[in-house]
Amino acid sequence: MASTPKEEGAANAPFYMPQGAECDVFEAAFANNMPLLLKGPTGCGKTRFVSHMAARLGKPLYTVACHDDLSAADLIGRYLLKGGDTVWADGPLTRAVREGAICYLDEVVEARKDVTVVLHPLTDDRRILPIDRTGETLEAAPGFMLVASYNPGYQNILKTLKPSTRQRFLSLSFDFPPADQETAIVAQESGLDAARCRNLVRLAGKFRALKGQDLEEGVSTRLVIYTATLIQRGLPVEQAIHAAMIEPLSDDADVQQGLADIVMTVFG
Repeated sequence: MASTPKEEGAANAPFYMPQGAECDVFEAAFANNMPLLLKGPTGCGKTRFVSHMAARLGKPLYTVACHDDLSAADLIGRYLLKGGDTVWADGPLTRAVREGAICYLDEVVEARKDVTVVLHPLTDDRRILPIDRTGETLEAAPGFMLVASYNPGYQNILKTLKPSTRQRFLSLSFDFPPADQETAIVAQESGLDAARCRNLVRLAGKFRALKGQDLEEGVSTRLVIYTATLIQRGLPVEQAIHAAMIEPLSDDADVQQGLADIVMTVFG
């Protein structure tokens, strides 16, 4: 008996280890045409979670990394010159709406203010996308889902979602996994043995305790995996930690030295 696209997607989904009921919430949101907002620190697994769920549901995924210059036109589309003709080119949000795909806006608060205005009619029971430049009003195809994320601990008061926007979404909070779970994730992703991964996770915990003091952000699970991967490939432990954890966290020589001193307490 042939497998369905959803079954094939689930079998091939990127590795993700649930921390709670987030997979159930995502599936319920998808089944009921509800948008979803993911909140949590950089590198704690939000993007991997969305990729995992899209594959698990057998849905195409359009991911947009939002930034200061990202405008509504970048999401919706624009007219382009092609072979002497002017043709309309859909943006990633429009393609997702037409196809019934999942559109993931990573760090949505970094985008320009006109982006949230475009999202409003897609995040209520209308589920429409007006395209002013073409005169179209698209109804979202069955299966379309809007997912957005941001890091509330990093954003300042000038870069946050208005309550009127936040309350259009279901919301899930993410954080770094408990030490045992993070160790298992790092071992799975890097191939490094669990004992050495455990020490790296312990080190990451000490670095994270400095957030808000010497560091703006704690070390991400992603960087711990990078470190473990370098060690697995034969790089000395101290070099791997310096390249994948210390250098990405700070450019300040004194802060880097302080982090190196912490490394010695864990691995010395």
